[in-house]
Amino acid sequence: MLHKRIMHNFIEVLKKEIFPIGLILILVFARLIPHPPNFTPIIAVAILSGYFFKNIYLSFATLFISMLLADVFIGFYDNVFFVYLSLFLIACVFFKISKKINFKNLLVYSFVGSLIFFIISNLGVWVLGSHAVNNIPYERSLSGFIECYILALPFFGNTFLSTIIFSYAGLFSEHLFKKKLAE
Repeated sequence: MLHKRIMHNFIEVLKKEIFPIGLILILVFARLIPHPPNFTPIIAVAILSGYFFKNIYLSFATLFISMLLADVFIGFYDNVFFVYLSLFLIACVFFKISKKINFKNLLVYSFVGSLIFFIISNLGVWVLGSHAVNNIPYERSLSGFIECYILALPFFGNTFLSTIIFSYAGLFSEHLFKKKLAE
C-alpha cells in the first residue's frame, strides 16, 4: 500500500512539474537545432497539450515559454504575434476535444492543426508584409493575398508532415507510459 502511494505521488510530481519542463526543453531544442523549415513538434504539442496536461493554462504556458525561449536565441520576427496566436488557438480548440484524441482521428486533427497554423501565420505574413518576394512586399490586394498563400504551400507540407510524426510519437509515448504504470 505504501509502495503504491509513493509511486502515485512520484507520478503526480512527474506530470505536474518535470514533464512540462522537459517538454519545454525539447521544444526549444527542436527549434534551435538545424531542421527543415516548419519541421518542429510545436503544433503536435499544441494539439496534444490538453491530452497531456488537463489544464489549459499549463498548456498555454508550455507553448509560450518554449516559443519565447527559442525566439530569444533565434531572434524575434515581425510575424511573432500571429504565430503565437495560431498555437494558442490550436491548443484551445483541441483542449476542448482532448478526450476524443486517439490514433484513428489524429491524422485528421494533425491536418486541422496544421491548417489553422498555415492560415493564421500566413495571414500575418500578408498583413505585415514581413516576407517578400525579391524584397518586394506582397500587394495589398486579392492577388497579393493569394500569392502569399501559394508561395507558402511548400512550408505547409513540412508543417503537416512534422505534425503527423510528432503527434503520433507523442500519443504513442503517452500510451507506453500509461501501460508501464499499470504494470
